[in-house]
Amino acid sequence: MLARYRGKTLCPDCEGLRLRTEARYVLVGGKSLTDLMKMPVSELEPWFKELPDKLNPFDREASKQLLVEISSRLRFLREVGLSYLTLNRLASSLSGGESQRINLAKSLGSSLVGSLYILDEPSIGLHMRDTAQLIRVLKELRDLGNTVVVVEHDEEIMRAADCIIDIGPEAGRRGGKVAAIAENKDGEIIATAQLEHSYTLDFLMGKERIPVPKYRRPWNNYIEVVGALENNLKNLNVRFPLNVMTVVTGVSGSGKSSLVSKVLYPALKKYYGGTADRTGDFGSLRGSLSRMTDIEFVDQNPLSKSSRSNAVTYLKAYDEIRKLYAEQQLSKQMGYTAAHFSFNTPGGRCEECQGEGTITVEMQFMADLVLECEHCHGQRFSADVLEVRFFGKNIFDILEMTVNQALEFFGNPIEYCKNEGADSGRDLTKDETLLCKKIVKRLKPLQDVGIGYVKLGQSSSTLSGGESQRVKLASFLAGESQQPTIFVFDEPTTGLHYHDIAVLLKALNALIEKGHTVIIIEHNPAIIMAADHVIDLGPEGGSEGGHIVFEGTPEALMKCKGSYTGKYLAGN
Repeated sequence: MLARYRGKTLCPDCEGLRLRTEARYVLVGGKSLTDLMKMPVSELEPWFKELPDKLNPFDREASKQLLVEISSRLRFLREVGLSYLTLNRLASSLSGGESQRINLAKSLGSSLVGSLYILDEPSIGLHMRDTAQLIRVLKELRDLGNTVVVVEHDEEIMRAADCIIDIGPEAGRRGGKVAAIAENKDGEIIATAQLEHSYTLDFLMGKERIPVPKYRRPWNNYIEVVGALENNLKNLNVRFPLNVMTVVTGVSGSGKSSLVSKVLYPALKKYYGGTADRTGDFGSLRGSLSRMTDIEFVDQNPLSKSSRSNAVTYLKAYDEIRKLYAEQQLSKQMGYTAAHFSFNTPGGRCEECQGEGTITVEMQFMADLVLECEHCHGQRFSADVLEVRFFGKNIFDILEMTVNQALEFFGNPIEYCKNEGADSGRDLTKDETLLCKKIVKRLKPLQDVGIGYVKLGQSSSTLSGGESQRVKLASFLAGESQQPTIFVFDEPTTGLHYHDIAVLLKALNALIEKGHTVIIIEHNPAIIMAADHVIDLGPEGGSEGGHIVFEGTPEALMKCKGSYTGKYLAGN
């Protein structure tokens, strides 16, 4: 709480250089360590190449191996497109794409031979131009004699691969199989084994595409940020249209997050009476501010720190499920209320594991052991509570269902029983029918955003960033409030296949149809082409970024010669 009232200021002794005076007296080639830390990689690399000529024979010999290692690391930073960064740049001020590429340069800088590199979605946060640089680095690693395995959805990386293994065919319980294997033969993707239906091959071979809207939504009202100066932004005046989909794009480090996350969001959140972190430097807000009532930032942070939190509790669908089980005849006989079917409060939950289903054994010098609870055998509730059933299913059975299964079950329990070969034995009461409709209404948005494969009881801590973001989106789609709101999404396609992106776009368009406004920070070409308005920042990253390269429709962007984004969109 105190952090809200504290600020940072420059140290008066070292003036931000971070080293004491004596350390700054040590010079190599006429420069101190702090001088080097303030230089961008583009200047440091040639400086270190020329350094041996400035050293005496003893120092030159002593530094020979060190200079090889330093030059190698600087070269990798340049090759992954980070030549504009200075070495003293704070990690907290880096964009997601910059952080990803620094980690990559760190791994690749060792230049091992005969090794297996496994990379998990290295394209996260990368612009299409930066992805092309990444592909060159990966191919260089392969050509050195290494094996490179990449878990990836990005189309360009898939097309550059020698071999593609597609896992599917669907997600969750309908996945887990090798759907297809394909090879790249002279730039053409050819399926060598088709075992299941493959959405990946459909997209790569052009059989399936994310449709481009036939028209762009017109707009008149907007909110304008005047004089944005945060980080590398160059005194920008930017208009964000209302009631349409706006995509903010540009190469990594061009200032997208600075503009949207550091300036627009906190400034508007405070304007609408909410609380937010420090607002970045800017002049003023103007435009149709009164047409909106709030702004929400839908990020990829976990839904909750609690291990008991899950998607259905987040959407409050579990409240209705608990009420439904409290309505059952056995519950009324035993005096069970809705609270008895909660794993967060004492009563009906297993007190041995406190509703977790597992027991964590802390180990001193090893990773903690997570064991199934011996008392409830992982079922999270007491045996008495588990005897309460609704059309043959107890509360644990419900939590083990996927969202898709639960929608089938609560949509028509009698039909579901028939399909499973069981006799329903009775009809639904009026109260049960009403509660089932409420449950379906709460769960349907999870299916609409493409995560119908998630189990109802799956802990939110096990969800990926992209899944967490889509659960938050589903909560807004399920919300009763119709007050016009601005929704800001930070790279919502992270971890998403093209098939999932098509589903996501339907959900985003549903928000706009309800009268809301959507602003997306994104590099994905499918999302950019689906936008009504595009703001392209650049032209480069770092100090050479922070300018508005283009504002307008995707069609006009493709004709903009100074835009890397337009160039790659036109190529697609």
